[in-house]
Amino acid sequence: MNIIKIDEVVGVVNKRGVITKELIDIEEVRVINIALEPGDEVPEHKVPVEVFFYILEGSGTIKIGDESAVVVEKDIITCPPNTTMALKADQSTKFSFLNVKTPSWKL
Repeated sequence: MNIIKIDEVVGVVNKRGVITKELIDIEEVRVINIALEPGDEVPEHKVPVEVFFYILEGSGTIKIGDESAVVVEKDIITCPPNTTMALKADQSTKFSFLNVKTPSWKL
């Protein structure tokens, strides 16, 4: 058994300028915690694998393809491969979520 305590994982600033914590990176899946402060955003991009987001804390706006929605704690949002996605901490709160890619994929 491996217990990962998110609060104990050291975050790093990624190439998009946001703090990320890599929690799991194996061939089948990659799980990253991303924590956006109010005003932060992950700009539009796409990846060639399945992605879903699980909102851990706060709220923000997520755009998948042509659809946008404000999401809150405990929401799960799916994104098919090669679909444009973007996330914004635009609700005056911290916006923390898990980004899960399957299979694992890195830029």
